Amino acid sequence: MEGLTSSEIAGFVVGALLLGATIAAPKVDGFIASSQRRSLGMCKRCGDLRIVACSQCKGTGSARSGGMLSLGMLDDLYESLGAEAKTENLVPCTKCRSRGRLLCPECSKVA
Repeated sequence: MEGLTSSEIAGFVVGALLLGATIAAPKVDGFIASSQRRSLGMCKRCGDLRIVACSQCKGTGSARSGGMLSLGMLDDLYESLGAEAKTENLVPCTKCRSRGRLLCPECSKVA
């Protein structure tokens, strides 16, 4: 790393900070939304809707086959940036039975 100027190093640092902020943004947004719902007296997870999106298929009802070692995360990233959704390797979600939603575990408990 010889020959790097201070402005190049500053550029790397700014890039790393922007990447970290981009990755952390959904978690921060979820935390803020949860605290707002709690302050309004609503269920902090679903906002009194009593349903939440499936964590496996993210509410679509179909998941990618191939498991963790597939490039599903890259495909999801490209789709979120506006690329067309790939329909191959899609299988019905087994966690939510292809519905895309589950009962809220916080407020839909049968007492």
